[in-house]
Amino acid sequence: MNKYELGGVLLGRDVIKNKVKELAKEISLYYKNKPVHVIGVLKGSVIFLSDLVREVDRSIQMKLDFLSVSSYGASTKSSGVVKINKDLDESVVNKNLLIVEDIVDTGLTLQYLINILRERSPKEIKVCSLLDKPERRIVDLKADFYGFTIPDEFVVGYGLDYGGYWRNLPDIHILRKVD
Repeated sequence: MNKYELGGVLLGRDVIKNKVKELAKEISLYYKNKPVHVIGVLKGSVIFLSDLVREVDRSIQMKLDFLSVSSYGASTKSSGVVKINKDLDESVVNKNLLIVEDIVDTGLTLQYLINILRERSPKEIKVCSLLDKPERRIVDLKADFYGFTIPDEFVVGYGLDYGGYWRNLPDIHILRKVD
């Protein structure tokens, strides 16, 4: 197994905090007069999702649910195979869905989730992602609400991990391979 170490900070906690507030304002405006069923994609989105929903206007009718999927395992490259580890607890028929992701990389995982959820007859599906990495995109897909466009680097922190580690960091760091 390759060894990795933390590189420099790509996005600091204050920059992230300000962007989360901006996204929450956009989401609040969009869902002003309609309820929303927010779906967090575990485990990576949990910190972002927690901060985001607390910033959304309290007048918005919101429910939270979670999906757990995997496509990386203990690697820095997506396997391209998406596995649902935990499904939603509630039906999404005729609901406004907001999928909250930590990062849109190749787009394969998100495309898979959108296709699965469309089969369940929601009213609409929107996506909010903290990070967008367009250089690695394989499918033509973009989040409706997104925070930062980042370069093609493997990143950890603020919910993002490598092999389950470094999710707890308050900043987003670049992960560097150690020779």
